[in-house]
Amino acid sequence: MQQEWTHVSTDRIEAWPGRAYPLGPSYDGAGTNFALFSEVAEAVDLCLFDDDGIEKRVRLEEVDAFAWHAYLPNIGPGQRYGYRVHGPYDTKLGVRCNPYKLLLDPYARAIEGQVSWNTSCYGYDLRHPTAVNIEDSAPNVFKSVVHHPHFDWAGDKPPDRPLHETVIYETHLKGFTKCHPDVPEELRGTYAGFAHPAVIDHLTSLGVTAVELMPIHQFVHDQRLVERGLRNYWGYNTIGFFAPHNEYASTGQRGEQVNEFKLMVRTLHQAGIEVILDVVYNHTAEGNHLGPTLCFRGLDNRAYYRRVPEQPEFYYDTTGTGNSLNVSHPHTLQLILDSLRYWITEMHVDGFRFDLAATLAREFHEVDRLSTFFDIIQQDPVVNRVKLIAEPWDIGEGGYQVGNFPPLWSEWNGRFRDTVRDYWRGEPSTVAEFASRLTGSSDLYQNDTRRPFASVNFVIAHDGFTLRDLVSYNEKHNEANGENNADGDSHNRSWNCGVEGESEDTEVLKCRARQQRNFLTTLFTAQGVPMLLGGDELGRTQKGNNNAYCQDNDLSWVSWSEIDEPLLAFTRWIIAFRREHPVFRRRRFFQGRPIRGTLDIGWFKPDGRSMTDDDWDVGYARSLGVFLNGRAIQGHDEQGRPITDDSFILLFNAHTEGVRWTIPTEYAAGWRLALDTRRRHPERERRLVEGRITTSARSIAVLQAIE
Repeated sequence: MQQEWTHVSTDRIEAWPGRAYPLGPSYDGAGTNFALFSEVAEAVDLCLFDDDGIEKRVRLEEVDAFAWHAYLPNIGPGQRYGYRVHGPYDTKLGVRCNPYKLLLDPYARAIEGQVSWNTSCYGYDLRHPTAVNIEDSAPNVFKSVVHHPHFDWAGDKPPDRPLHETVIYETHLKGFTKCHPDVPEELRGTYAGFAHPAVIDHLTSLGVTAVELMPIHQFVHDQRLVERGLRNYWGYNTIGFFAPHNEYASTGQRGEQVNEFKLMVRTLHQAGIEVILDVVYNHTAEGNHLGPTLCFRGLDNRAYYRRVPEQPEFYYDTTGTGNSLNVSHPHTLQLILDSLRYWITEMHVDGFRFDLAATLAREFHEVDRLSTFFDIIQQDPVVNRVKLIAEPWDIGEGGYQVGNFPPLWSEWNGRFRDTVRDYWRGEPSTVAEFASRLTGSSDLYQNDTRRPFASVNFVIAHDGFTLRDLVSYNEKHNEANGENNADGDSHNRSWNCGVEGESEDTEVLKCRARQQRNFLTTLFTAQGVPMLLGGDELGRTQKGNNNAYCQDNDLSWVSWSEIDEPLLAFTRWIIAFRREHPVFRRRRFFQGRPIRGTLDIGWFKPDGRSMTDDDWDVGYARSLGVFLNGRAIQGHDEQGRPITDDSFILLFNAHTEGVRWTIPTEYAAGWRLALDTRRRHPERERRLVEGRITTSARSIAVLQAIE
């Protein structure tokens, strides 16, 4: 069945053979080379669009090693384009070519527009799912854009901060500045807004060294959300792995977003702040077999997606999104590696956090730490030099892989989060594991030669309660998401201090403030790489919503008009305290034996006696003392000098009552109190502690040795 194409120019466009590599658009100053991969295609049309939406088509006559290509002289930056792929359509065989669907270039550096949802966006007839949909999707979908690669980096150099000295700040680029009063209104929620001096000042005064930005690759707002008046706020719905999300640009969508992103990175680097991107290479926005045809599905469905072997019309899904990228296919793997290299070499980013990274290690069904993906990352001279952080799980069988990634990788340590939350809400039998998480999780990372910085420690991340909500709610309150509060995790390991939600009770508020200080102190005195969720230092709340993925509104945006000033001051202090004392950010694990003549760490009970094997197994224990020896730090600084520091004692008390401690005499001649989380502020004058000290209910005391 044929359809007359509308808005198609009959003017011929000069086309030369061009090159098969590199894939994507390559502008050289005189014209643009276009190259597209598809094994299944029988013919490919390059479609060019003018400002009125008039389409001109160029048949790509050249194909080498499944790369369809042509060079178009006089075609340059700002040109909008897409592809139509002619080939087989047979869902039973897993092939879904449909030339009526305009497809994005997977290698597009810039993308214009969003999806205007209607039936034309789907490759099949919604009334008859086995029939081909012959509606033209071009008026309703994205357009790829040719971009000029030149940018003046002005001598930009990456901060290249060692992991053990890194403090990560996870945040949402739009939400962080959308309500910021000092950022000009036209820049709020944009790359330029995030580079504003007011934002830089906040980050530097806080003491963070790296921002981990939630997804900024071009993503799609799901039709089901749009129809409910919601949006995909978090952005874990990628469609363009080379293109910065166009809605975050203040200057335009015809390539301007690329330079605006680069300017943001350059500005952050000038402030000594690294940029880590949260990347989603495990799936795309095209969903399951009933999803839209926007890019990969129409280009080469079998190459890009994992399918159920016995039923290739269906997708093998370990992500919960409807599909999983087929990383066992060489061209899909090439796409991921090319994308990573592009963001490093051309966009100057400093690292990546891989969403649901276990999916990338599934060559067949099992998660394989020796998979091709890891091999290639290990060998790549560009990718293997930046920070690589895994979210070490997916929803597939055997998908929880904390501690199982190869030596080059760091991991979000979900066991740190769970253990620390359980300890401070008073769960039994948590002391032993709490001690392991506090000292860098050597049980997870030491056996394969990794160091404490393999553990990215966090109590709070974007998916879950904020820090304030963690101490204010026992239950999730996700009604605003429109799913009858059925979405989101119901097991939050939270404690509301006696009242659900907002409260004016003075004792409840004191308890909540103290618990927040406990969590922050635990996070920033633990070995490993601490990660703070943006806004937690301000007291940000989502009103108990622990799954605000679709809330692109003031529920998710950081409120700069309601700042918890004592909490902000405390957060700044505890980060600075960590920075000043290398004993809290060791490069090597504790040995529990004499180093330079004395023990590097010691554990003791409130009576001052050392912990025994039996003591670790006491289920009712809620208190723990730890001695950190600043004179027994293994390793040397960059000039080869031994690293030394003051020694500290940390007294953790998760009991509901105060605990009286006897300070062991063998560790130091005397001690001063540096911090008591019972108080809103650290000690201005560090008073002498002579032999005994009492920690209040649910509090931490930090003692500093008098040398």
